[in-house]
Amino acid sequence: MAQDSWPSPSHNDRAVTDAEYEHVAARFSDNGVYGDPTDTAVVTAGVGLNVNIRPNVDASVRGHAWTSGTSTVTLAVAANVSGSTRTDRAILRLDRSDWTVRAVIKQGTPGAGVPTLTQQTGDTGVYEILLANITVQAGASSVTVTRGERYVGMRVRPCTSTSLTDPNPTVGEMAYETDTGLLRIYTGSGWRSVSQHAAPVVIDSPVYGWANETASVIEMRNGTVHLRLGSFRRTAGTVGFEVNSRLPVLIPSAYRHPNRDQFVLVYITGALLGRATIYSSTTAQAGQVWLTQHPDITTGERILSQSGTSWVVD
Repeated sequence: MAQDSWPSPSHNDRAVTDAEYEHVAARFSDNGVYGDPTDTAVVTAGVGLNVNIRPNVDASVRGHAWTSGTSTVTLAVAANVSGSTRTDRAILRLDRSDWTVRAVIKQGTPGAGVPTLTQQTGDTGVYEILLANITVQAGASSVTVTRGERYVGMRVRPCTSTSLTDPNPTVGEMAYETDTGLLRIYTGSGWRSVSQHAAPVVIDSPVYGWANETASVIEMRNGTVHLRLGSFRRTAGTVGFEVNSRLPVLIPSAYRHPNRDQFVLVYITGALLGRATIYSSTTAQAGQVWLTQHPDITTGERILSQSGTSWVVD
């Protein structure tokens, strides 16, 4: 068979068959219902051996649109006269014999678990997606429904950290920040980091009285900051035990904890211990690192920091 493409003037005068349409449209969207899991269940138990599909549900199956319409759709469930529990499924089925999508009941076998969905590709056969599982006890006069609808996903939008995509995002929407390498997802209440691999940043920041001897380095991975605090030498007079002293480090704003200070163990010349405080974004010393508990430290003495401090920023 020679190469071909459609729609085009050279292909059947732009006429496209149902099968050809599916070839094009199957990846226009995921298979599933439009919406998200916070919506009301698509399928609920009805009166007796029936289930109801709520009005105004839209879905896509292999690129074929389906709607439940403006009124409740009721589907009958067969009686279970066996001695074992049966599990049926409410599904959407694309039937290529007439190219329609319909909500139907796929009956299971008593005692055999849920029936397998049929998902045939090509130009013939059927393609089924799940809406709900239906439990039918032996001899029951009613059913129990467990929701199982899958939702159509969102595309990943390229953007920057200063222009984050749609101002009215949808739950599940994803955005890739080209300037930071950060992949985010919208949860319904805010954007959260999914993946990030930012380069390490040296955060040395000179202050009077201290020298950096080993660089302090910070990295961010997937919304978590990892700090390797360096080592420092006192260069200007004694710092008394009662005095807090700022160290020559500054955490960049994007790497600061939003509301909690962090504490780091430090080792001081003479096998002594101290504690440094890393201040959060809500403080007057935001991003600064201060020596807050320590013995007297004289000129020339050194501070060696504990490595591997981390905190969540997103």
